[in-house]
Amino acid sequence: MVIKPPIKLINIKSPSIFLAGSIEMGTAENWQAKIEQSLPDTLTILNPRRDNWDSSWTQIKSNPQFREQVEWELEGLERSDLVAMYFDPNTKSPISMLELGMFSGKAVVCCPEGFWRKGNVDIFCERYDIPQDDTLEDLIQTIYRYFGIK
Repeated sequence: MVIKPPIKLINIKSPSIFLAGSIEMGTAENWQAKIEQSLPDTLTILNPRRDNWDSSWTQIKSNPQFREQVEWELEGLERSDLVAMYFDPNTKSPISMLELGMFSGKAVVCCPEGFWRKGNVDIFCERYDIPQDDTLEDLIQTIYRYFGIK
């Protein structure tokens, strides 16, 4: 099952995974769709890539649409069993790096060559023993191993 905002996160069933990482619309590839298609229906997938995102929304806390999105993401990150992070080399993804720091205890990471702060991500993952892959295909295999999927 895939859940996207603005659907309320009321009954998240385990096992669950949050797809954190690069989203910059028009810049980042839709890597979340690749992950969704590769995982079995037995997982609850929380995908923050909102289908009806409006880039004109002001990104300030008093904007109700923006606030709803950010709070949805934070709740999903907190409640998920695993956080899978992808750092698209075509993006900066500062919020994703913030989320990596916050949820490193339950994260798996894919940071391909070319990501502007790959060195920082590499050292962080090494220091805190966070599983890290260089390709989406390898990240998918790491997710399979984490959940014991054959």
